Amino acid sequence: MALTGEILDRLDQIAELPGEVEATALRHFADAIGVGLGASTTQAGAHWRNYAASRKERGPASALGLAYGLPAAEAALINGGLIHSLEYDDTHTGSIVHGSAVLAAAALAAGEANGVSGARLTRVYALWYEVFIRMGLAAAGGFQNRGFQLTSIGGALCAAGIAADLKGLNRNQRQAALGIALSQASGVFEFLTNGSTVKSMHPGWAAHAGIMAADLAEAGMTGPLTAIEGRFGLFRQFAGDDAAADRFAGMIGDIGTVWHLKDAAYKLYPCCHYLHPFIEAAQLLQAEGIHADDIASVDCGVPQGAAGIIAEPWEAKTLAEGHLARWSLPVTVAMQLVDQKVDLASFERPLSPGVAELAARTTWHVLGDSAFPRRFDAFLRLTLNGGRVVERRIDDVYGNGSRPPSSADLDRKFADNTARLGGSDDVERLRKALADLAGANALDEISTALRMFGKQKGEAK
Repeated sequence: MALTGEILDRLDQIAELPGEVEATALRHFADAIGVGLGASTTQAGAHWRNYAASRKERGPASALGLAYGLPAAEAALINGGLIHSLEYDDTHTGSIVHGSAVLAAAALAAGEANGVSGARLTRVYALWYEVFIRMGLAAAGGFQNRGFQLTSIGGALCAAGIAADLKGLNRNQRQAALGIALSQASGVFEFLTNGSTVKSMHPGWAAHAGIMAADLAEAGMTGPLTAIEGRFGLFRQFAGDDAAADRFAGMIGDIGTVWHLKDAAYKLYPCCHYLHPFIEAAQLLQAEGIHADDIASVDCGVPQGAAGIIAEPWEAKTLAEGHLARWSLPVTVAMQLVDQKVDLASFERPLSPGVAELAARTTWHVLGDSAFPRRFDAFLRLTLNGGRVVERRIDDVYGNGSRPPSSADLDRKFADNTARLGGSDDVERLRKALADLAGANALDEISTALRMFGKQKGEAK
């Protein structure tokens, strides 16, 4: 049997989620919605805001920041783009997938369009997140090494799985949708050359592709059954790995008994996840009384697998600002040491005095004993003006499964993001609707709560 069929058979055997898994899924779903709403107010989200406002056709699916609905595929594109546009969305570090940017966007749009219950939406969101993670684990780093973002490439297939299920398609149509989505899979890292904002399209396009694939399958289009293991399938074509499909096949059987979703990491800073442990290391040294004026030079120990994203080419990284700085190791570390914070405003204003100078005095080396990508680790060494050297090692990023964030931190992040667009009553109404999602017979309360944020901007039409 083709692997797409094995996946569907396995998922169909899992009627309900364990309580702990359901709670985790709801938390990740809410985090993604909060990030997307916050992004709709920012410079990085402006193109999505403009695109959304230009759409003329109305539909049943909520687009974050709008007071009215759009067709499901359009809403999924916009929402996935917004959720990913700040580099603030969740990541499963071992597989290197931004799961919720794709899957929450697809599930919300398809769920609203098809009138499903909250429990059904939550179930397929969590189960396809498990499939998505296993895709990354089966070819760890392989997609990224060839210049592809697995979030978009594999995300298209997983979004198709969600959309086909929530649409109520039959078994053959669901399998066809996965094959159709393979032909829509795309997403390359060339954006790093100039910091272009197209990266935010990767999960949005995957969510859009998934919904379109389900629609086309319903209309009678067929797709390759061997979309995953075939000669030109997911792993061989995009990861260049002939053995990955077999590794993935070995992981399908434990879906429902082994839950990787609990290890998916939340982000507490709006920048590339690889940078977060370096920011934390800088904070710890600052807590010991180190000030930017004390620092003669900075040296960073970088996992080899992360270097191509945050450290190379180094000269260009030291000069990055604005949106491009979200992937710059020397600049973000300098932001923390000079400004004493890295937040949304850090990437929407000119660099503070001293940030560029400190970035220019920063170097890097390969961190030889790194556990990347299973863990996002970092090493930071500061040489002070008097010659004293201080160091910090972070073994794994805060917010990851090994160091889960506190509920207070996640509540604060959600409130900060949503308060950029709505009043306290709107924020609380949405928070409660998301928390109660799994028990809701329909998605009406979430739809209404989301669209209130658009009315705050006077965009009701």
